Amino acid sequence: MRKRTADTAAELTENEHSGDRQFVTALHRGLEILRAFRPSDVNGLGNRELAERTNLPNSTVSRLTYTLLKLGYLSYDEGTGHYKMGVPVLSLGYACLGGMKIRETAQPFMQRLADECGDGVLVALGGRDDNAMTYIACARAAQGMISLQLNVGSRISLARSAMGRAYIAGTDEAERKQIMDLTEDRYGPEDWPKIRDEIYEAQEQIREQGFYVSLGKWQSDVHAVSVPYRSMHGDTPMLAFNLGGPAYILPRERLVGELGPKLVEMRDNIARTGV
Repeated sequence: MRKRTADTAAELTENEHSGDRQFVTALHRGLEILRAFRPSDVNGLGNRELAERTNLPNSTVSRLTYTLLKLGYLSYDEGTGHYKMGVPVLSLGYACLGGMKIRETAQPFMQRLADECGDGVLVALGGRDDNAMTYIACARAAQGMISLQLNVGSRISLARSAMGRAYIAGTDEAERKQIMDLTEDRYGPEDWPKIRDEIYEAQEQIREQGFYVSLGKWQSDVHAVSVPYRSMHGDTPMLAFNLGGPAYILPRERLVGELGPKLVEMRDNIARTGV
């Protein structure tokens, strides 16, 4: 039987820091409430839904949402009884993005590659957010009409997406083990062996050819190629670049023979700028 999803993140984190007197559990749980919201939650979330997503007790969730509401980080709809993220959360996100020089440096390189690839291709840069990858920069062809509906702030699977698997391949051994343990708990004995083998395959592809090709692994009609990115400077976190689009636009032959090498070249050119 699959373990509850939240057993993997919030509870494991608190268990890891159980003996750390400097670790503030209440703060961690408040942040978990904010992390529970997704872009698709256009109608907001109620306390019950937040409790299900975070695995926190209903009484704890009620106190946390009350506090976050008073501070402005959540807004409340009397009609639905649902919470939505408040404007102060947006300011935190922009403060984070503004402090990442890599975005400003990478954007023209990403746009150039997207324009070369043409309609339907999305070039993205993302970093890890718990068991997901969050887009921090995107580029589409200037005249593009068809593209994946993903933008800055979108979150996709860490374990199943091309970007996530490139990230796992590029990170250090300690974090990789932590991710693998987290993913095994999340997906359970039925799904884990297949996902584990595909993650290992991604690592092998990156070792052999420098990039990972994903054919319908994240969504059946989406193909992608990805590469890890680690800056020479310690103030930039581990990231990954991804190039993806509809499967009919990106057949395997094009990804392997043309776009994979181009993505590697773009990554290397960005690295040479020193960010």
